[in-house]
Amino acid sequence: MQHNNFIVSEYRNTICEQMMTSMQGFPTSVKVTPIPAFTDNYIWCLHNGTQAVVVDPGDAAPVLAFCKEQKLILSAILITHHHRDHTGGIAALAAAITDLPVIGPRGSHINGITKSVAQGDIVKLTAIGCEFSVLEVPGHTLDHIAFVGHNALFCGDTLFAAGCGRLFEGTPGQMHRSLSKIKRLPPGTAIYCTHEYTEANVKFALAVDPENEHLQAYSDWVASNRAKDTPTLPTDLTTQCNVNPFLRCHDNNVVKSVSQYAGLELSDEIAVFTQLRKWKDNF
Repeated sequence: MQHNNFIVSEYRNTICEQMMTSMQGFPTSVKVTPIPAFTDNYIWCLHNGTQAVVVDPGDAAPVLAFCKEQKLILSAILITHHHRDHTGGIAALAAAITDLPVIGPRGSHINGITKSVAQGDIVKLTAIGCEFSVLEVPGHTLDHIAFVGHNALFCGDTLFAAGCGRLFEGTPGQMHRSLSKIKRLPPGTAIYCTHEYTEANVKFALAVDPENEHLQAYSDWVASNRAKDTPTLPTDLTTQCNVNPFLRCHDNNVVKSVSQYAGLELSDEIAVFTQLRKWKDNF
């Protein structure tokens, strides 16, 4: 499908191909700016001085205000999943901009989607010269997708800094497989999550893995940033593989800690993940 602002190639490429295409950085003209919304959401805006694309606009007002302030034309919207704090601004933005492409999960359950995409589809955002592969990452919701390209991942509520999304619809096995899929991306991939949950997530991570020196240093960095009201995002995959317990269900220290919490002898990674997610839900 072709539009003057985007092209979707409907073919299923492999994870290896996605990894290779994701390693090239953003065009030098493109900046990625977090637009704060609600109490802790970030609406990520990719812009090149004239055109803009936003990811998960739960609220239209801050997007319209940012575009007006920066003299940007909104050329497309990317949606990762159906939750209202990620989709609530679609109608108002579409009403303000004629023929605005809204690209998101298949299923016809999100009002305003003009093009649905699935695993392996390629979204070419010609207005800003960017291209993303689609990953299906169910767990938080069953429809959840992510967009990977230019050494960056826009992952909605699947992966957070030092945490992961609650399992509102999917199973622990689904979420573990989705996170494993993300772990296979290049180590330096920038992770653009959509909530500023990092400080709370780090407190839980330290309860699980208190002797982790990478996590201890990361905790200090996060505390310093939040004291200055500075975002802790984006993060990167290397950092998260070192500090995020949900990506480390194979690690002996994490396995031991979660086993003690659950009162069970755990070895299977999905079993560890299941108990770890229960622990976090009640932390």
